[in-house]
Amino acid sequence: MKNSTAGDTAHNDANVPRPKPAGKFTNNTNDHNPKEMVDELSFRLRDMPDINVPQLDDDIDSPTEDDAPQRDSFTSRMLFGPLGASTSTQMSPLTRSPWASYVERSATDSSDANANYTGLVASLVREEGNIYSLAAKGDMLYTGSDSKNIRVWKNHKEFSWFKSNSGLVKAIVIAGEKIFTGHQDGKIRVWKVSMKNPSVHKRVGTLPAFTSIVEKSMKPKNYKEVRGSHKNIWIKHFDAISSLSFSEDQSLLYSGSWDTTVKVWSVSDFKCLESIAAHEDAINSVVAGLDGLVFSGSADGTVKAWRREYEGKRTKHFFIDNMLKQECAVTSLIINKAGTVVYCGSSDGFLYFWEREKLLSRAGSLKGHKMAVLCLAAAGDLVFSGSVDTNICVWRREKGGEHKCLCVLSGHTGPVKCLAVEDERGMGSVCRCRWTVYSGSLDKSVKIWSVSTETAEGERPQQPSGSSRAKSSSGQIFSRMRE
Repeated sequence: MKNSTAGDTAHNDANVPRPKPAGKFTNNTNDHNPKEMVDELSFRLRDMPDINVPQLDDDIDSPTEDDAPQRDSFTSRMLFGPLGASTSTQMSPLTRSPWASYVERSATDSSDANANYTGLVASLVREEGNIYSLAAKGDMLYTGSDSKNIRVWKNHKEFSWFKSNSGLVKAIVIAGEKIFTGHQDGKIRVWKVSMKNPSVHKRVGTLPAFTSIVEKSMKPKNYKEVRGSHKNIWIKHFDAISSLSFSEDQSLLYSGSWDTTVKVWSVSDFKCLESIAAHEDAINSVVAGLDGLVFSGSADGTVKAWRREYEGKRTKHFFIDNMLKQECAVTSLIINKAGTVVYCGSSDGFLYFWEREKLLSRAGSLKGHKMAVLCLAAAGDLVFSGSVDTNICVWRREKGGEHKCLCVLSGHTGPVKCLAVEDERGMGSVCRCRWTVYSGSLDKSVKIWSVSTETAEGERPQQPSGSSRAKSSSGQIFSRMRE
C-alpha cells in the first residue's frame, strides 16, 4: 500500500504492501481517507520478503551528516513574535526556512517562576519529515523522524545529532547515560554520550549483536516460524520496532514489534533473554511496571498482562489475562509515575484505565478526542493524550480516582504521534505544578508547551459541564475542556 499526499510527500512507513485486516481501525471523519490514515499511522503489519536465513552484514553507523552541502543549508534561526501575532505571520517564516525554532513567548515570560502560563512555548521544525519518536531528559530532547538522524535539542535549539545508516527511528528511551533507539529495520541501537564532548554520541551496541546472530544461526532449534512457512532466528525482530520500555530497575529492556512479538533484553550485556509470541497482530505499545508486570497493546484490539518470574538466572514471562478485548486497535500504553494506574489509548478516541488493585476488572474510560489516540505520557497526577485530531488533552487524576480534563493544547496541523513530559524546572526539582510537554507530529514539527496546574491570579476556572470545549487560536492560549 502506497501513501501519497498533496505537496511534500510524507514518508510511507511500509515500503511494501501490507494486508489490511477488517474492523480494527475506526475513523469517523470525512477529512481523511480511512485507507490512507491506516497506512500513514501504521497500525497494521506489512508483508515481508521470505526470511530463511539471517542477514549477517554488519550494521554500519556514522556520526556524520548525510551531505556536507546539505548541512550548510540547514542554518538555525530564532524567530521571536508577540503572543498576539497572527497565525499566518507565525507560520510563514517556518514554511520558508528548512529549519527554524519559533519561540511563542518571550524569555522573560517563560522563565518567570510566578507565571502560571499554559500554552505554546516554541515550535521546532526541521524539514526531515514526520516526527515519530521523542524522549526528554532534563533540558535535553531527542527526536526521531523520517530521516535516519536522531536530533538532540537543548534550550529550544539544535544541540547535536547522530545517525544510523538504516532504519527509521520509531522509539527512543533513555537509561542513565545510554540512549536506546528502535528502528524500522527491526534493530535496536544503543548510543552513549562522549565523556570528552557532550555533543558527540557514539554507537556502543546493536541488539541483537552480530556475534549473537552468527551463534544462534548455527543451530536449527533457534529458528522459529514467523509467517507461514518462513522461519527466522528467535532473537531477531523481523518487522519494525514500535515501542521500547524498561523494567522498573532498568535491568531489562522490552521491545514490541509489528512482528507480533515482545522481546526481553538484558541491558548490561545486550543479550536477548526471551521472545514472547504475544499477539495476533502488530504490537503498537509495550510498558513495564507495577512490580514485575508487563502490558502489551496490539492492533488486534487487546491489552494483555504478563507476569515476570525468575527461574535461576533466567527470566520467564507468563500470560495473566486479557485486560481489554475490542474491535478497535490499541495504540498506546503508559503507567503513571506513582505506579498505580495503567492507561490505554485506543483508535476509537477513548482512553481506558485500570487501577492497580483492579487490573482485571472492567476498565474506566475517558472521552476527550474525536479521533484515534496515538500516544500517551504521564507526569505526577497528570496524563497527556495526543490524537489524530491534532489536539493534546491534559487529564488530572483526582484523589477519589476520578479524572478531569484540565485543558486542550491545540496548535499542530497533523496527528500528534509522540509525547514526552519533564518538570519545567529541570532535573532535581520538587515542583509538581508546572510541566514542559514535548509533542511530535506528522506535520513535521515538534512543539514545546508549558502546562501549569495552578490557576493564574485573577482567573476563574471554568466548571466542567457537558462535552463541549472552547478551542484556542493556533495554540497561543490553552483552551479548557468541559467534561
